[in-house]
Amino acid sequence: MKKTSIVTVLAAAAIIVVFQSFKSNSPVKTETKDANAISFQNMQDAFKGETTASAKYAAYSKKAEEEGFHEIALLFNAASKSEKIHATNHKAVLLEGGQTVPVITPEFSVKLTKENLKDAIAGEGYEISTMYPDFITNANTAKNQFALVSLNYAYKTEQKHKPFYEKALAALERNNVKSLPTVYYVCPTCGNTYDTTAPKRCGISMTSSEKFIKITNLNS
Repeated sequence: MKKTSIVTVLAAAAIIVVFQSFKSNSPVKTETKDANAISFQNMQDAFKGETTASAKYAAYSKKAEEEGFHEIALLFNAASKSEKIHATNHKAVLLEGGQTVPVITPEFSVKLTKENLKDAIAGEGYEISTMYPDFITNANTAKNQFALVSLNYAYKTEQKHKPFYEKALAALERNNVKSLPTVYYVCPTCGNTYDTTAPKRCGISMTSSEKFIKITNLNS
């Protein structure tokens, strides 16, 4: 997706999406300039995190396939594409704000699939409980609407990824991996992820399902 298209999508979404759940209950005394600096640093950190997650999950997908866990490999493949969309959105926010986009060299280790799933669950849990709520609060203080949209796209999606990983881990521990979904759909706008079937429109960005990325094999 071209930068201009991504920015246009984010701008349009900012008009219709209002995120109030993380507003501070008391006035923030931070100067606007400092608030902007903090918010953009958050966006750089988020970009690094999502870029790393995309590469890591792609590697986890390959490992799962090597171990014969094809269904888990599909899940990691879908998640990798989703995280890449988040990274691309975060990058667009940085560029729109005239910020430097850091060059990222992902660092991670690949273990057995069971451990990789536990790592994914822990990572998503941190993003859901701490990282994205904090970043959203800071973006709200800075009144950075582009950042708010991009961050909320990622935040809402990670809330769906974590249960997927938990379900996969439970199936692996029960030796019932074949019961897991064999098709995933990823929204190209926000990274929202569905298994088995998809609605007519994305529940986060309202993007038509006709544009969804369908994951049925590792080359999807």
